Amino acid sequence: MSAHATAAPPAGRADAAPRRRRRRHRLLIPLGLAALLLSTTLVTHAVDQPDPDERGFLSPVATGDDGGSRLADALRGRGVTVQRETDPLRALLAVRGGAATLFVPAPALLHPDTVGALGSLPPTTRLVLVDPPRRVLEAVRLPVEPAGRRWAAQAVGPDARDLPCPLPELRQLGRAAVGLQRYAVAPGGSSAVRFCFGDGLALLPRPSDGMVVVGASDPFRNERIDEWDNRAFATALLGGPGRVVWLDLDGPEPPPVFGEGSTGRPAWSPTPGGSTGVGGPGDGDGTGDDGPGGPGGNSDGDSDSEGTGDDSRADRPDPPNPLWSAFPGWLWALLAQLAVAALLAALWRARRLGPPAPEPLPVMVRSAETVLGRARLYEKAGARDAAARTLRAAALDRLKSRLHLPPTAPPADVAAAIAERTGDAPRWADEVLHGAAPETDRELLDLARALDRLTRAVAPHAAAGPYPPAGAPPTAAVPFQGPPPAAAPPAEGPPPPAGPHPHRAEGDPR
Repeated sequence: MSAHATAAPPAGRADAAPRRRRRRHRLLIPLGLAALLLSTTLVTHAVDQPDPDERGFLSPVATGDDGGSRLADALRGRGVTVQRETDPLRALLAVRGGAATLFVPAPALLHPDTVGALGSLPPTTRLVLVDPPRRVLEAVRLPVEPAGRRWAAQAVGPDARDLPCPLPELRQLGRAAVGLQRYAVAPGGSSAVRFCFGDGLALLPRPSDGMVVVGASDPFRNERIDEWDNRAFATALLGGPGRVVWLDLDGPEPPPVFGEGSTGRPAWSPTPGGSTGVGGPGDGDGTGDDGPGGPGGNSDGDSDSEGTGDDSRADRPDPPNPLWSAFPGWLWALLAQLAVAALLAALWRARRLGPPAPEPLPVMVRSAETVLGRARLYEKAGARDAAARTLRAAALDRLKSRLHLPPTAPPADVAAAIAERTGDAPRWADEVLHGAAPETDRELLDLARALDRLTRAVAPHAAAGPYPPAGAPPTAAVPFQGPPPAAAPPAEGPPPPAGPHPHRAEGDPR
């Protein structure tokens, strides 16, 4: 016993460290794979969809992946004049000199006071907005609203809802990567709004070519302009009659400059007499270099965006700002993936899949203590059926070995052999060994006594054992007189049993 007790603990401690490492690996490997998947997804999305406030985003002079120099060169190759403006005031004044296209690749960078001026452009001007946010659509009072956004841009054809594209120059094109932000008619909006390219392009009615809202920047970027029909789409949309005024902003626009006087009108606002606040009446040269309210001639230096005469904007209710639009879409996707990962981790830790893994005992325990501890567990749990199965299985193992029956002997053969040896009825022996589970503690105790009686009846000499029965008088000590004479073989009766001692629990080292 002492040898087993001293030798077993070191082996158990030696096996415990690898088991702890394996448990840590089961937790760290899935979490590491999930973190790698999330990081790869976010990095891929950030690379595929750049932010409009990044320097060089869709700039006609930027040659990077997110720039627009290749589109500008393609337009010049078609004989279209590209006029780059870095100031919204100059861009708004430049389109008043005739037919022109005002290209705004980053509407989100415009100041709220500037956005309202986009709705008062001349009829000969086509306004192209690239992926404008909701606040810009509401400030310009466009009758469209965002209707759904994809994770990445999708290449779609010009037809939408089985209707041809309303722009003739785009009807003959193939697929273009416009399907990122989809649009729909706003509640109470005009039904004259027409869509194409899978609702990724919206054409709003105006006296001339109207306003065009494009839901993705991919067809205009250097990196993706040669994919699908992106180049043909961008050049056909911007290469109409007249010039292209390209508004190139490096960052969020500062508050606009207001003109002189007490009217409180912005510098680009037309006066009732037909003149603008810059350059005098009918100034349409698009330079905006002269005049007291121009970019270079601000007389008072006041750049406060809160004008006293702009009552129309003050009377309008604040645009809604729901929670879904207050945060970017990738944040909600990240939270959803983390919630799914947490749920899977909870299910994984709540229940182990598969059968239990056997492990060696750290110490050796006496068999009597093991039997007593298991009996107390059965008693505390009320597991009479489990206790009865354990007692019947142990009795069957002893009986089959003593009756020289194979372990797979059917119950009828076992009952017949017991009846032949003891003279009891086979039905009674079968009921004791294979009967119903006991329902009370008294029935369990009767079953244990019946099994003990059956085992003793099959092998009476082995079951009696070397110990005297209870109540027998003690025997006197006899001095040792040498080895006993060899005993003669018994004349009749079964051979002595070869199984374990009936009064000693299995596994007892004594």
